[in-house]
Amino acid sequence: MARQLRIEVAYALAQVQDLVPLALAEGASAREAVEASGLIRRHGLAATDLVLGISGRRVAPERRLRDGERVEILRNLASDPKEARRLRARRARRR
Repeated sequence: MARQLRIEVAYALAQVQDLVPLALAEGASAREAVEASGLIRRHGLAATDLVLGISGRRVAPERRLRDGERVEILRNLASDPKEARRLRARRARRR
């Protein structure tokens, strides 16, 4: 009997974080976990354009998972963090 992995798949929006715990067969990939979670359909995501991460680091969809990992569906940043920091500093100097 194949060993089961305990995996969590996460998708976060500004207002809510959607977490789905799963039990998958050993050797499952990050892509398989996301597909099994139902988050693609629930949030109307384009399955071909997904960027995935584990522990905040980008991973390939084919990456094999380890027990206890959390697969994150990453979103594009609204703005460049460095540019946002520059704008805040500029506004603070004006005050």
